[in-house]
Amino acid sequence: MKVVCFGELMLRLAPEGRLRLLQEPKFQATFGGGEANVAVSLANYGEKAKFITKLPKNDIADAALRELKGLGVCVCGVVRGGDRMGIYYCEKGASMRPSKVIYDRAHSAISEAKEEDFNWSEIFEGVDWFHFTGITPALGDNVAAITKNALLEAKKRGITVSCDLNYRKKLWSKEKAGKVMGDLMQYVDVCIANEADAEDVFGIKGETSDVENGKLNAAEYESVAKQLVDRFGFKAVAITLRESISADDNNWGAMLYKDGKALFSKKYAIRIVDRVGGGDSFGGGLIYGLNHYDDPQMALEFAVAASALKHTIEGDYNRVSVAEVESLIHGNASGRVQR
Repeated sequence: MKVVCFGELMLRLAPEGRLRLLQEPKFQATFGGGEANVAVSLANYGEKAKFITKLPKNDIADAALRELKGLGVCVCGVVRGGDRMGIYYCEKGASMRPSKVIYDRAHSAISEAKEEDFNWSEIFEGVDWFHFTGITPALGDNVAAITKNALLEAKKRGITVSCDLNYRKKLWSKEKAGKVMGDLMQYVDVCIANEADAEDVFGIKGETSDVENGKLNAAEYESVAKQLVDRFGFKAVAITLRESISADDNNWGAMLYKDGKALFSKKYAIRIVDRVGGGDSFGGGLIYGLNHYDDPQMALEFAVAASALKHTIEGDYNRVSVAEVESLIHGNASGRVQR
């Protein structure tokens, strides 16, 4: 399977451990971004993953692309130009103190990209699947237009399209997100969301769930998914179900609504090492699962187990194999040393 992921790749700067921003003057510099994270997951699983973006011609962007290439992701279609690479600062939370993300991505190369920068006909040659998130069109009207061009070409070629709604209030308003994403959803086959995205973007929610207090009525999400399918005609909707006990401890599961049936995964109790990228690892796992398992329940379990493992790994990227994910699915969750 050949997959194309389109979005922004950023420099991530984070204090060591659980230190607060500038508590001491050192940052760990790594890279990440929603769609790039999905591409890395798929490459780990042996898929042909290509990442498309626009980056400036400088040493930092070169290092970012070298890392992606080293992780097995094709970066041959990345456009070079523009003045800067987006940055985000990540402060890890602890106990009742939440994690915090600060963006410094205005005027990044991809946010100022032009429609003529991307030849989607060439990019999609031989491609089976296209993935993007709601973060990408939030970068600007120009990027939303580029995304729509990609979707039109993808549908013309019969390419399956997945989208993680990924609403980011620091990038745009709920009203703007609903308008732009509502127009793009007609081209999407598989919609991925978390417990808040459907409400924030489309006003669809479970009536009694309380995300802030970590209380989820999982059965209500069947109604949420059905409403999404009825409105947009998705072939499948996946909703991650996170019960946030604290910044350190979460319960993690998901629901897959497909062919008029709601499937629920096993629930994992996670002690979190790094939460960022958890949803992206679910998306990568779901794309892999839907293409490699005949049983949709198994596809869902693969996605949830993969993302549970990601929460134990530093950085944006999920660095696990198919064998490790399947081992967790089959009950090997003790954390014992493997010799």
